[in-house]
Amino acid sequence: MTVTARIDSSRPVATLINTFTVSPDRQSELLALLAHATEETMKHQPGFVCANFHASQDGERVINYAQWESEEHYRTMLANPEARVHMDQAAKIATDVQPRLFQVHSTHGRTRP
Repeated sequence: MTVTARIDSSRPVATLINTFTVSPDRQSELLALLAHATEETMKHQPGFVCANFHASQDGERVINYAQWESEEHYRTMLANPEARVHMDQAAKIATDVQPRLFQVHSTHGRTRP
């Protein structure tokens, strides 16, 4: 099933943009781990809204764009030992991990007739 993310600036959610730096030969391994972790654990956590994974064409980056109902929900997930296992595994594959929380400021798109 195809799920399309809908970014909405009027909805007060905590947006996580996590940038992973990875060796190109391990990019697909990291993507598979993140998808598995999301299906098995993350999407069952209270406050989870969505997760989207983006692979850079040069193979050196993976971006996780995820949303949580609130920063508190995100922080609670971080403290969950089951979720930590997956995050620790991802950190072993990546050479650098830079998670940051954001608030959606505005969205722009083309209107279709």
